[in-house]
This record gives sequence, structure tokens and C-alpha cells, in this order.
Amino acid sequence: MELARGGPFFSRDKNLYKTFFSLLIVITLQGIITLGVNLADNIMLGNYSETAISGAAVTNQLHFLLQMTVGGIGAGIVVLGAQYWGKGETEPIRKIISIGVKFSFALGIVFFAAASIFPRGLISLLTNDAAVIDEGVRYLSVIRFTFLVYTISTALISSLQSVQSAYIGTITASTTIVINICLNYCLIFGNFGFPRLGILGAAIATLTSRVVELIIVLSYLFFKDKKLRIKPRDLLRTDLSYIPDFVKVSLPVCIAGIQWGIAQAVQTSILGHMSQSVIAASAIASIVSMLLASFGMSGANASSVTIGKVVGAGQFDKIRSYTRTLQMIFIGIGIFSGALIFCLKDVAVGLYAVSPETATLAKQFLLVLSVATIGSCYEYPVEGGIIAGGGNTKYQSYVDILFMWLFTIPFSALSAFVFKFPPIITFCFLKFDQLGKCLPNAIVCNRFRWVRRLTRD
Repeated sequence: MELARGGPFFSRDKNLYKTFFSLLIVITLQGIITLGVNLADNIMLGNYSETAISGAAVTNQLHFLLQMTVGGIGAGIVVLGAQYWGKGETEPIRKIISIGVKFSFALGIVFFAAASIFPRGLISLLTNDAAVIDEGVRYLSVIRFTFLVYTISTALISSLQSVQSAYIGTITASTTIVINICLNYCLIFGNFGFPRLGILGAAIATLTSRVVELIIVLSYLFFKDKKLRIKPRDLLRTDLSYIPDFVKVSLPVCIAGIQWGIAQAVQTSILGHMSQSVIAASAIASIVSMLLASFGMSGANASSVTIGKVVGAGQFDKIRSYTRTLQMIFIGIGIFSGALIFCLKDVAVGLYAVSPETATLAKQFLLVLSVATIGSCYEYPVEGGIIAGGGNTKYQSYVDILFMWLFTIPFSALSAFVFKFPPIITFCFLKFDQLGKCLPNAIVCNRFRWVRRLTRD
């Protein structure tokens, strides 16, 4: 598809900034609040015991794998939905949502079954510390039920993002974080007459908040939403004719998500076989950096809808200037996020009641992430936002798989187990791909061969 050349380098189209920033702000707030739930779990469990926070950290890798896989389904809904939204057609979006919800829930059932049948075996793959495994099994005995609920609500929230109704996700996240923090305070430590349940209390709080989240999303869709006008029967029935379209778009992103989730579990296993302090420090650094870099990560969904809507509407003359402008925004967000992590790393780690060794490691890891985040805030929105939203969802899986399995995993494993380098060196190898992918992503993005109209005539 040949795009119009020339025109301004930066777009002067107000619709770009209105669409992108309105979505970015809302999705970022949702992400911050959602990560705030995890941060509250981390801080409270960290103040309860390091064994508890380590057990939750390794167990949450299973949820992360599910999250990344379901994220691929959600991305398929967003990409296809945004292009149909650009055309002004909502009936195909409803059919796509129905398919996405069913695929997503099926994944939830698979993960629930695995966690129910092989809980200790799954956690033992990630760490050899018996105390951490015991805590992880306790946590998983409750948290596995969130797999069934989370998959449905995630697919539905992605559906609303595709038609620029992302604010409901922020409302649900705001409600759930209040519930989660209150229940954490009561159930982890046994306050206000509640039993002192430790890590089990954190799991119950998370499950409760997820159930409330799903209830809010379904209530909004069925009774409040005026764009999609979805009814329960729309989610129950399936138009088989749209399955090939959905699979073609979603499968590459799901594959990328699965391999990314597995890779993160392998990375956790590499760190988890070093020491309990390394596990805890990595958990602290990861959640703090994701929280402070939420704008960059949210840029992927915001730009996917922005670009997808333009492609769906056939406004190809805008794509070059839109793409260049968004890339500059990503770089600016990355520099700001990296500086924020660097400046606040000591304050963030100070919130945790952990050993001096764990605190020192967490600060070192955050120093690495303050640099790596600059790259991730550019490369991830480019491949998962601009390129995927423009119609090419395969590229992301190619580049992620190549970098992760040809460089990140082999080199970090050699660092940890063969050369016995200090944890900070191994952590650098684990995060290098966030900078390494910037160059190929920039080249592919600015060749504009990824523009594909996915909607039916």
C-alpha cells in the first residue's frame, strides 16, 4: 500500500493529540491503579515477611504468563475493533468481542486446571527454596480462581478501549484498589478482628477485587454503554465467519505474549536460583519501575487505537506524520520515566521493611531499569502499538522471540550459572533487549510497510 509522501514532519492534526492523549491518560491511570494493587500487596507482604513476598513473586509469574497471553487476545480485539470503529461499524466489533471473550475464558480454564493439579510442581520450576515454595502453594490455592474472572474482564476492557471508552477501566481499577488495600490490611496482619492470614489474606483480597472488577465492567456494558450496545446474548452467541479474521490478527500477538510470559518465568527462575534476596529485590524493582513507567507502557494501546482508527477510516495521508509524531512522544516519555525511576529509587525501596542486602540489590536493579526504561518506552509502543495497530501483528512476535531466546535468556543464564557473575550483571543481561530492540523497530516503523487494512468491505 503506497502512502502519500511529503507533508509536515510533526502532525498538526488536533485529532491525533485528542485521540492519543485522551486514551493515554485514561489507560495510564488504569495501569497505575492496577499496579498499585500489586504494589500494595508487595509492600504489605514485604512488611509481613520476605518469604511471603518471594512466594507471591514467583507465583505471580503464572498470572503474568496468563496476562501476556490474554493480552494478545485483547490486542486482537483492539486492533480489529479500532479499524472497524474508524469505519463507523459496530456490529462486527460485537461479534469480534464475543469471540475474544470465549478464547480468553478458555485460557483461564486451562491455567486454573494446571494450577489446581500441579501447584507445587509449577512453583518448583521457578525456585528451589522450600520455604518460598510452601508460601507460593498457599498463595496459588486461592489466586488460581482469579484466572477465570480476570480473563473475561480483561477482554471486555480491551473491547471498550477499541471504541475510545477506556475510562471505565479506570473506574473499575479505582474501586478494586480500595477494596484490595483495605482487605490486605485486615487479612494479612489480622487487623479489626480479622484472622491473621499472611500471604493467604493477600490472595483473598486480590480475588475479591477481581470479582468486583468484573461485575462493574459487565454492568457498564449491559446498562450504560451507548457505543457498542452489547447484550448478554451478544457474548453468548458466536459468528464463526469472524473467527479466521480474529485468529489471523490475534494469534501472532498471543504467541509473542506466551513466549514473553515463559521468558519472564525463565528469568525469574534464573534469579530465583541465586537467592531469596535476589527474588525479593527483583519483585520490588519490577513493580516500582512498571508503576513509574506506566505512561510508556500505556502508549502501546493508545497508539494502537489511534493508528488503527486512521487506517480503518482510509485516511492514509495522515499515517506518516502521525507515526513520526508518536515516536517523538514515546522518546520523551521514556526519558521522563527513566529520570523518575532514578530520582525515586531510594524513596521507593525505603517503603519496604526488607534486609539491607535486599534493599541494596533493589536499588541496583532500579538503576539498571532507569536506563532500560528509556528503550522500553520507545520499542514496545512502536511494535505493539503503531505497527500492530496499523495491521501487522506478526512483526512483534518475530522481534521479541529472536531477542529473547537468542540473546537475553542464554547470556543471562551463562552469567548466573557458568560465570557466577554478581546479580546486578545478570540483571543487566536480562534487561538489555529493551534497548536492543529500539534499532530494528525504528527501521521497520519508518519504512511504513506495515500498513494493512484488516476490515471487510
